[in-house]
Order: sequence, then structure tokens, then C-alpha cells
Amino acid sequence: MTFNRNNTNQQDYQPEFSEKVVDIKRVAKVVKGGRNLSFRTLVVIGNGKGKVGVGLGKSEAIPDAVQKATSVAQKNLLSFDLKETTIPYQVEAKYGAAQVIIKPAPQGTGIRAGASMRAVLEQSGVKDVVAKSLRSQNPINVVRATISALGQLSEKNSGAEEVQDGGSEDVQN
Repeated sequence: MTFNRNNTNQQDYQPEFSEKVVDIKRVAKVVKGGRNLSFRTLVVIGNGKGKVGVGLGKSEAIPDAVQKATSVAQKNLLSFDLKETTIPYQVEAKYGAAQVIIKPAPQGTGIRAGASMRAVLEQSGVKDVVAKSLRSQNPINVVRATISALGQLSEKNSGAEEVQDGGSEDVQN
């Protein structure tokens, strides 16, 4: 019996999602015999239609770290609704010391944002938006704050649907 190391679930995601490596850092763990060097990668995946995920991976080789980060990102997907090529309304979010503001923009504006936020917005399919990162410039915290802001879009939409459904039931009774 042979063991297949390639997970079939990962292969299913490859055609649907594209990935972007946001950050690669060499990290060191100091041990008795010296330093153990490894690489930490931050990867954002998305389908360009309102689905995006982010993952961190760490390994002794960069390709292995990217693969680990991609598999983590596939498990942490977030979906939200787009309004044509932009977002429906302005959102703000904070993660750690990073704070982000994302505003809708007219068609043709493009993505006006920093590199870390741009990667998340491009992978999610947003084409016209103005965004600002305040306070921290740490790519991990900026990306997670951006994901948190986009998550507010899906939460408020689902909350509005629940209120509408509840209101229609009261009218029928």
C-alpha cells in the first residue's frame, strides 16, 4: 500500500483560487548549539469574486512555508458581497496595533492602498476602493485587520437579512 502525501483537497482549490505571497521573513530560534533558521511566509488566497483567506506558514525552506501558509489560508476563507467592482459601504477595523479604513470608490479609481492591504483586496476581487492603514505597518496585523474589515461586510449583510425575515413574520401573524 502506498501513501499519497498530496492532499486531494488542496488540489481541488488550486484552479479556483489564486495566491499571493505578501511577506517572507527569515526567523531564528536560538538554541544551545547556535541558531535554527527558518522562514515565515504570509500568503493571501482569493477567487476574485468575494472570497479571500489568509495564512501563515513556517518551514526551513521557502516553498514549504508557502505551501503550509496556502493550506492554512484555504481553511480560513471569508466570503462577502461586492457591489459591482467596489464594496457596499465604508468599514473600519483594528487588529493588534493596526487600524484600517476601507472606503468605496467610483468605477475606474483602482485600488488605492498599501502593499499588504492591496494584496488582500486584489485577491478578493475588489477593483475600485480607497483604503488607508493607520498606526502599525506590520504586514501580518495590517492583513488581519483588512480581513476583519471585509468580514464586517458579510456580518452586516447577514444581520440585515435576519431583521427583514423577522419583520415579515410579524406582519403575517
